[in-house]
Amino acid sequence: MAIFTFGTYPTRKLGKPVSARTGLHRLFAAAIVSDQFRETLLNKPEEALANGYLGQTFALTDREKMIIKSIRAGTLTDLAQQVNRALKRI
Repeated sequence: MAIFTFGTYPTRKLGKPVSARTGLHRLFAAAIVSDQFRETLLNKPEEALANGYLGQTFALTDREKMIIKSIRAGTLTDLAQQVNRALKRI
């Protein structure tokens, strides 16, 4: 039998809880479920961030927005890897 604990998050190297990245989680979840949003995110990231998904914008820090806007990736996997690397540097 597995036991799951909700609401408990490990901390990152800088002491930020994983839950602090909720905006990024929502951004990537939207890109996974919507081909159209994914294509916009990959090809026009400024537009994707400005328009959001289904009327909802993403709660991202200025740093996260800058990272997303500066990366050019051909696939969502590549984008996620590059974002992850960039966030580890801060």
